Amino acid sequence: MLHWSIYLFIPFALFLVAGVLLLGLFNFASGGSPQRSQMLMRLRVLFQFGALVLIMITIFAMQR
Repeated sequence: MLHWSIYLFIPFALFLVAGVLLLGLFNFASGGSPQRSQMLMRLRVLFQFGALVLIMITIFAMQR
């Protein structure tokens, strides 16, 4: 059985992904630096990977 705290990490991870996505969109819309856009895109991909790993661990553990 999963510890209840894992259920708090998934919404937090998704919130981080959405926040970085919005920052990237704002940077793009305001004509910000391309280097910052690149950094935000890499950070978003990293956060998406982390969120996906958490979701997969949760699904796997719930099946056991």
